[in-house]
Amino acid sequence: MAANDIQTPQERSVGESLPADMLVERLEEEIARAERHRSALSCLLVGIEDLDAIGQAHGNDLSEQALAYVGLTLRREFRRYDRIGPISKHDYIVVLPGADGARGEVVARRTLMRLRAIKIEARDQRAPLRVTVGIATWRAGQSAEKLIAEVRTAAGRRTPEQSSVSSSLPLGPLGLGSALRI
Repeated sequence: MAANDIQTPQERSVGESLPADMLVERLEEEIARAERHRSALSCLLVGIEDLDAIGQAHGNDLSEQALAYVGLTLRREFRRYDRIGPISKHDYIVVLPGADGARGEVVARRTLMRLRAIKIEARDQRAPLRVTVGIATWRAGQSAEKLIAEVRTAAGRRTPEQSSVSSSLPLGPLGLGSALRI
């Protein structure tokens, strides 16, 4: 496929990530569906903690390979109708239609276990990739932007606008609220 070819979401294979703008659009569609059907919806944010350090120490090619491998691992892990895509240079968002908080937490734990298995190998050394997984569950009336802000906060990813915002998610059996951190 040529670089300037555009695929619609229907033409995209299940294994491909959605670009950030399409991912937000898909999240808005899922929120509308969840409101209509009064169904659950959760989002995960998977943040790669040491991507810049990997790039500085071992070159940008290795950090880009690590990012691509995390994306591939995520795409293999989720259901056909879950949507995955990068939301920033270091973060992926996963939209989980039909997943309430408890199911989303199970998915977050499973995802974290899979990602913990990733090792970065450079200069004959292997080191685990440090990742953060946060989860947020949609509430009636909540916009896509607010849900994304909440999942960023749960994963410990604060933007300057969010520096005074605290997570409204209850402490769960994770021991770290809704953020899983390694």
